[in-house]
Amino acid sequence: MTDTTVFAAGAPPRAIPRIRLSTVEPWLYLAPALAVVVLWVYVPLLQAFELSFYQWNMLPRATPRFVGLDNYRNLLGLPDMRQAVVNTILYTIGLLPLSVGIPLAVALVTGNLGGPLRNFYRALIFVPMIVAPIVAAILWRWLLNEDHGLVNAWLAGAGLAKVGFLSDPDVALWTLVWITGWKLIGFSTLLFAAADSAINPTYIEAARMDGASGWQIVRDIRLPLMSPTILLITMMTILFGAQWSFVYINALTGGGPLRSTTNVFHVMWEYGFKTMAAGWSTAAGMLVFVVFGLIALGCLALMRRLAVYDE
Repeated sequence: MTDTTVFAAGAPPRAIPRIRLSTVEPWLYLAPALAVVVLWVYVPLLQAFELSFYQWNMLPRATPRFVGLDNYRNLLGLPDMRQAVVNTILYTIGLLPLSVGIPLAVALVTGNLGGPLRNFYRALIFVPMIVAPIVAAILWRWLLNEDHGLVNAWLAGAGLAKVGFLSDPDVALWTLVWITGWKLIGFSTLLFAAADSAINPTYIEAARMDGASGWQIVRDIRLPLMSPTILLITMMTILFGAQWSFVYINALTGGGPLRSTTNVFHVMWEYGFKTMAAGWSTAAGMLVFVVFGLIALGCLALMRRLAVYDE
């Protein structure tokens, strides 16, 4: 009997064996994302690290000149950089109550709200987050103007002295901290509210049956089970808080008055795009990368140690 006769009789053809790629197949799925990350993150990072050892003004005809560690030594000796580091720490400390403390309190207080009232307060709090940063900066510049701003008009109407929110070195930094925190309150509140609503209600019911007060429920049940979100937002504020302030520094004060509002990210921008000192800018970027990388590792270790999960 020939092969043609077999197939004509309806015999099924032999299945082609599937090549097993159990060890390689996951990497094939990850390959596009890994290629994008390597191309747009790690390759520029390595190029920036190399450039940090050169002096170059970014002109096409200028040749980069190798200077070794001079860029790092010069940066660490600059008063502007020391002031920027201090301001960066102040930005981070000032943002923590606005991005963690107030949103956490709002989420806990309003956790028992239901129906349309809860959606209304969430939408109201989240509105600042959807406003474009540059639009928010222009809005606050108009409100806080020392001569004809609405806030100072209210202060004058109440018989109080006008405040140079953006022109007084003692006030300007905290004004920018408030503006940045105002943008973050809604985002953090929604995350805390979501973490609170995800807590198993049987835990709270059992605690109430045992006679626990509202504060005891918050202290012993709600806060511990919300700890992963609390630690996550705290870590994000520490790592990115000063970076989030860059738009407002650039649009409202330009680092002034008297360098009182600048931070390390604004200094990096000034060196790279105002003075065209590419070597100094990338050296500052490498220092920031190393310092914040170590801080991130410490925050992750604390999260693994302190976070409480419902298991």
